[in-house]
Amino acid sequence: MPKSTSINKLIEKQYASLSPNARNIANFIQQNPLAVITMSVADIAAASKTSKATVSRFFRQLGYESHQDAKSTMLQKRDKGFPVAQAGNKNDSFSQEIANLESSFQGLSDNEIDDVARKISSAKRVIIFGYRNSYPMAINFRQQLKQLRENVFLLPQPGQTISEDVVGFTNDDFIILLGFRRRPRIFPKLVEQLNGKTTLLLADPSGQVFNQQVSHLFVCQLGQSQPFDSYAAPMAVISLICNRVFKYCAGEGQQRAAAISDLYNEFDELS
Repeated sequence: MPKSTSINKLIEKQYASLSPNARNIANFIQQNPLAVITMSVADIAAASKTSKATVSRFFRQLGYESHQDAKSTMLQKRDKGFPVAQAGNKNDSFSQEIANLESSFQGLSDNEIDDVARKISSAKRVIIFGYRNSYPMAINFRQQLKQLRENVFLLPQPGQTISEDVVGFTNDDFIILLGFRRRPRIFPKLVEQLNGKTTLLLADPSGQVFNQQVSHLFVCQLGQSQPFDSYAAPMAVISLICNRVFKYCAGEGQQRAAAISDLYNEFDELS
């Protein structure tokens, strides 16, 4: 199995050494990379006007054991968050979103959501970590909680290291980690450092490797059928948590939200 992240790069590297028929296959694959996943050896042979034997040799020349090996490699990369197109249509996308939401919510315990909401509402501080694609969700999470309570912080800040903050975390803090796939290398070290603190991890299924190191784990499905991950389910789970926190911050939370709304008007911040 080649280490390259792109079949097109492998083709570029080997193109000069390919036979004329193999180049026909290469041209077809480069124009239709989805074919590696959706078409059989016979289909690729017919589309490129070659033979099944030539197609099989072509994939071996690229470094794969077989066409199936190439297909499996591409699908494994998708599992890790690498964008890979797959067959589908608009209705498939909608159905996948619904399936992601259903699967994510079915995996949540109502009692644990309540437990997390109570801890968020009563903690001295709430600290939310979000890297890469998790960062916009962390911003939204903080924005909702700031409507209800004080001392909600977002990390890391642009250009900032985190050690100065992590060293000051206490058992009175509630720490939320958003760790979806293609996490930065520091993430496992951060989880290990926070072991023993009160933590909530929101992650895709690959984040279950941290299950024994966090206090709470909410698994959110991102989907597999499209080139890019969908964050509809994580955002819905964040909304669920914040609405449940509102239940436990009802009195003070409503007063704070009303005061913030009054300041919006006074400052003319929002249209």
